[in-house]
Amino acid sequence: MFRWMKDSKNLYDFKDKTKCIDNKISYMLARTQSMFTYTGLPDTLNSRIIELYLQVNGNLCITNIEKDIIDRSGHPDLTPGLYAFTGGLGGEYDIYYMPTIYAIANPYLNYSKNLKIDEECIVIPSDSMYYGLLPLFQKYATALTENELSMNIATIVLRLQAIISASDDNVKKSAEKYLKDITEGKLGIIADNEFLENSLKVTPYATTGAHTTIQNIIELEQYLRATWYNDLGLNSNYNMKRESINAGESQLNNDALLPLVDNMLKCRKDGFDKVNKKYGTNIQVELNSSWKFNADEIEKESETDKESEETDKESEEANDRIQDSE
Repeated sequence: MFRWMKDSKNLYDFKDKTKCIDNKISYMLARTQSMFTYTGLPDTLNSRIIELYLQVNGNLCITNIEKDIIDRSGHPDLTPGLYAFTGGLGGEYDIYYMPTIYAIANPYLNYSKNLKIDEECIVIPSDSMYYGLLPLFQKYATALTENELSMNIATIVLRLQAIISASDDNVKKSAEKYLKDITEGKLGIIADNEFLENSLKVTPYATTGAHTTIQNIIELEQYLRATWYNDLGLNSNYNMKRESINAGESQLNNDALLPLVDNMLKCRKDGFDKVNKKYGTNIQVELNSSWKFNADEIEKESETDKESEETDKESEEANDRIQDSE
């Protein structure tokens, strides 16, 4: 059997906010790797790197790396062809204030150059604002980390049922032995009544509202996770009513699910259409996994609603004709 908890160093530290946030972002990026599927990619390009660059950096450029650049790099194992790079947008702005230069620097290739956009490279944005998903992930990962830390503290506080105070070290040791015996399942015995009445004081610790606090924290956890998934185009309902919800209520947020995903898909399609036209490739991109299933379901619901509206309209028109004939 694997042993993941060999020592205390492997305990999950809720107080290490930076590590907790990084973990959440990394796990979500692993999920969003399945958002799109690519076909027709040349061997020099792979979908994992493309999506990682787009989602984290907000954009990438694709350019042709010729044999002379490969030879100068000192890495003959590389194949000339199309490669994806991240870099900086700049240069003189065009008439619509869009950058005209994409600056790249790749240490492995020992290659750096200011590429003219649409002439020497094709720039593909993750979305129409060139933003990517990282700012969105940072927002939700930070909020969830703070909430989980609150839950951790609230859970620990629930253990505190009473505050025990001792008048001297001997009384303290006797009280610790008593608690140790109880913890180990033994019957603890206090021989001296004066010890209990005068030397040891047990004050109940009020935890009124602690359970309500934890319930509120759990609800916030559900809300943050659901809205994170909703922003990514996945239907994850959160129930704040503390009761069952009907099918209509569960579908109320469908209209808000896909706009960002649709925008991301369009940017990828438009970008690779330019790549195909310039470099003679046939790269296609489509929605994948749960995103494709969700989009198909919403489209079916929309068609059903449209058919229902048309049927209702035909029924009203028929009723009107009957009334006119009478």
